[in-house]
Amino acid sequence: MAMATGGLKNILAKVVTEGVNEARARIFGHVLNPTGQRSPHKLLRKKLIGDKVAEWYPHDIVKDDPLVMARREQERLSKLEMLKRRGKGAPKKGQGKQAAKRKKK
Repeated sequence: MAMATGGLKNILAKVVTEGVNEARARIFGHVLNPTGQRSPHKLLRKKLIGDKVAEWYPHDIVKDDPLVMARREQERLSKLEMLKRRGKGAPKKGQGKQAAKRKKK
């Protein structure tokens, strides 16, 4: 008889614990997962961070401002011109290393 009451106590304790867990989950808005299966709930609960990351980096004025782009292009052209005057500019099309290799074969 003592054994039967011990088993009954264990069963009652288990049922009460399950009931308390269910009530706690309902009250605090938790998701109850008694089986322990994998669930995407934890990931889906988090806030999305894409907007925060995008706000962190400042807007790139170089790409949008035509004056800045024109100035960069002018600097590039003047540098090329200076290199050509010194004989260090890019070769004409069909006069580079690869073309010379093809002609040798």
